[in-house]
Amino acid sequence: MRSMVRSGIGLALAAAVIAGVVTGCGDGPSSSPARADWCPTVEGHQVDCGVVERKLVADKPELGNVEVSYALVRRSRVDAPSAGTITPNPGGPGVPTIAHAAEAVQISQALLDDHDLLLIDPRGTGLSSPMNCGVDTETYPFETREQQLRDVARCGEQLGPRAAGYTSVATVDDFDAVRDRLGIPKLVLYGISYGTYLLPIYAQRYPDHVQSIVLSGAYPPDFDRTQRPNAEAVSLALQRICERSRVCDGDTAVSDLRTVADRLRTQPIPVEGPNPVLLTEGLLGNLIFEVGSTNVGAHPEELTPFGMLPAALHSAVRGDDGPLREFVTRSTAEPGYENINAYLAVACNDYQTLWSLDATLPQREQQYRDALAKLAPTGLGAFSAEGFGAAQRDGGESCIRWPGLEDHQRPDQMRDALPDVPVLVLSGDLDAITPDVNGKLAAARFPHATFISVPNTGHVPDLEPSGCIAGIVDRFIRTGEAGSTACVAAIPPIAVTPVTN
Repeated sequence: MRSMVRSGIGLALAAAVIAGVVTGCGDGPSSSPARADWCPTVEGHQVDCGVVERKLVADKPELGNVEVSYALVRRSRVDAPSAGTITPNPGGPGVPTIAHAAEAVQISQALLDDHDLLLIDPRGTGLSSPMNCGVDTETYPFETREQQLRDVARCGEQLGPRAAGYTSVATVDDFDAVRDRLGIPKLVLYGISYGTYLLPIYAQRYPDHVQSIVLSGAYPPDFDRTQRPNAEAVSLALQRICERSRVCDGDTAVSDLRTVADRLRTQPIPVEGPNPVLLTEGLLGNLIFEVGSTNVGAHPEELTPFGMLPAALHSAVRGDDGPLREFVTRSTAEPGYENINAYLAVACNDYQTLWSLDATLPQREQQYRDALAKLAPTGLGAFSAEGFGAAQRDGGESCIRWPGLEDHQRPDQMRDALPDVPVLVLSGDLDAITPDVNGKLAAARFPHATFISVPNTGHVPDLEPSGCIAGIVDRFIRTGEAGSTACVAAIPPIAVTPVTN
């Protein structure tokens, strides 16, 4: 799943740190006399930074250690006790947090007078022993499916037994080690995208250390392995933007998508540009449901690739692929922002599969084909079963050549109770990455949760500019209640290119 921002990360990694020694800045619990050269500066706030050393695999010390880096942004009113410590995770997996300090501070700005903000880079990312198993973050999204499958296999082979160190459980255990080092009694967990999968695991394992939870762009650990809700959300989002903009017809847009996807299944289109690609049905599906959903609604007056889509599809059906090529070029213009190596390792270790991990590769491939055959009569939304399977970077057959872990309990197999704390779940109603259906399932796991579908926003709704969602989150973190949500009705529709016949 994707993260809260779509931007490249220019991140200088920290200089080597002496094993077992915590370095930092400021005069907080983990401070050292010298400011760490990677510690972010946040105007008006003291920032304490440090590193906690952890075993890569808890019961296998021979596999070495990882260094988990954190930055604690102190509240403005340091003369008063902290009202809480907000701990965000921006998604991925594979996305660092410290590099996004500015975005995290922006989202939490109204709370930072009396709340602290704890940024932790998950193991294998950013400043926490970044992992590399030979996959190129820049080129992976634009490779053919076969190339991606080979990358996954090579990553697993290179990691060998070290692959067991890259799981969601290992990551949340690191987070609690940082919490313990800093002496923080409870955390306000703020999960975005994959963070909504990760941080409930923290809540299961450390329920006494959770104050409240915000989940934005959420999905449950036992999400549909075929990702049917995502495919169906693409069609629903097209219908909604047409209905609200009144410049296209939603049913026609969905029909056009089905026609174009069907053509691309046998007649891919080469698209030139900064990142040349062969536009297949799978790549089109990926660009629509994953890239197209991201940040929709953050700048509603600006035309996004998703807003271009109905007109581009309609032109393609009538024989003009130019607008569709432009959609692809714009959708592939920005580089990746996660460490794709860590992304693949965590996703392949933790997500459910459509095959048995005990099976041989030929058996896995047959089991996957059998699963697709059951879906073939109806397909997935406007796509074929095979086409939408290939659209999924962390689903479909993407992990079919991953070796798997022995005796590994996946998050969907965990049965620990979740704490009875206030929970707020937010979902953009144009989001096909983590659609409303999945957000409601994520909310239903908790004893008491408030679910809000935010109109005219995609993945994730926190970034809408009116301040409505920021205000709801602020109120929720302070009081445990969402309060009035009437302001969501005033969030404007996104810009859409008019469809002409």
